[in-house]
Parts: sequence; C-alpha cells; structure tokens
Amino acid sequence: MLRVRILALSCAVAAAAVALDCAAAPFAVPLGDARIALDAPPGFSDTTFTGSPRLEELAETLTSASNRILLFAISDGDLRRFTQGDSPDLKRYMIAVTPKGLENVHVGPGEFKAFVSDSLAELGKPPEGTDYAKLLDRRPRSKMSLLAELRRDPDVVSVLQGTRLPSQQEGLFASEGPPRYLLATTSLVLLRGKALSVSVYASYDSAADLEWIRTATARWIDELKRLNGR
Repeated sequence: MLRVRILALSCAVAAAAVALDCAAAPFAVPLGDARIALDAPPGFSDTTFTGSPRLEELAETLTSASNRILLFAISDGDLRRFTQGDSPDLKRYMIAVTPKGLENVHVGPGEFKAFVSDSLAELGKPPEGTDYAKLLDRRPRSKMSLLAELRRDPDVVSVLQGTRLPSQQEGLFASEGPPRYLLATTSLVLLRGKALSVSVYASYDSAADLEWIRTATARWIDELKRLNGR
C-alpha cells in the first residue's frame, strides 16, 4: 500500500511538472484567416489546457459572454497548488479575449478605433491625484472605477481601473477588518488585423502592487506584439 501511495504521489508531481512546462510555451490561436501567437508573462501559466471547470468558470466571470476566451493565466505557484489539490491564492492573474463578432473580420485602424470607443465609452475620465485607496473608498464596492490611462497608441489603448472589495465578515457581530482593494488593467490591442482585449488583475496592498501591474501590463503587450511580428 505504501509503495502504491508513493507511486501515485510521484505521478501527481510529474503531471504537475509537465503541466507547468506545457503551460509556459507560446501557442497559436486561429482567428478567422489569421493565427495569433499568445504567451503568458514569465511566472504565469495558461490554464485552458487543464480543462478544469472551476478555472473555466472563474475566467468566464472576468469577461462578457460575447467574448471568446483565448488565455486565462494564473501564477506558476497557484497552478502548482491547484494541480496538487490546494486552493490557489489568486492574488495576481490575467486573461486575453477577443470579441466573437470580430473573429472572422479583418480589423483595420478605423474599425479598431471604433472598437476602442465602444469598449471604453462608459469609463468617463480618470480622476486627478494618485491616492487610489482614498478614491476607491468613496466609490461603490465591487464596481470598477477608472483610475488612469496608461497608454494610447494607434494599435494599443490601455487603462488602469480599481475597486474596493466587500468585507469578509464572519458572524453577525464580526468587525469589518482592513480594506481590500483590487487593481485591473485593460488593454485593447490590434494584432495581425484582429482586436484583442488583455487584462491583468492584482490585489492592491501597497505601492509595489501598483508598480507591478503597470510594468507587467506594458511588458505583456510588448511581448504579444513581438510574437506577432509587430
């Protein structure tokens, strides 16, 4: 019995290692007459290969049903915990989607500009100042608010949003506890005549989290453009 358990454990560890190796490799997704090269940033792994309903459901909560999910990535550590049966922390994760209605359409500069306008029309203008915690304290909880515009190029538009999460109360007389915040970047990118929306999420506990999400977003966009010859 002990030998069987050791063998089973060894197989599980090996499967997790293979899963991480497979998830780390770039891959191509056919969109109409184009093939878009995708890859998760260093330290993160695509989860779509796992076929996990739990991870699939989580990814679906991050985007509209009118979008096709191309990549949903969590940290390598979270993926390792998930494959070993533990709960992932999910403090940082990311997703790439494309509008289903544009999959078979060649998106030129004009169409991309209209896509950007439609996607960001309801965000309004970013607020003045950078004390985002105080700003989010005044906003409705769980509702994303525009914080800043990070980039505006002919083929890339990127914005930063954030929200204060509801408190995690336990019991009728529990105290609210410290505030919890979530940051998210949304970047609309034109690649090989296709419109993609890529988003990065991170818990907001300090200025380091804000710097991380800005840097991770910029590097991921540049890497996607490099992979697709732009």
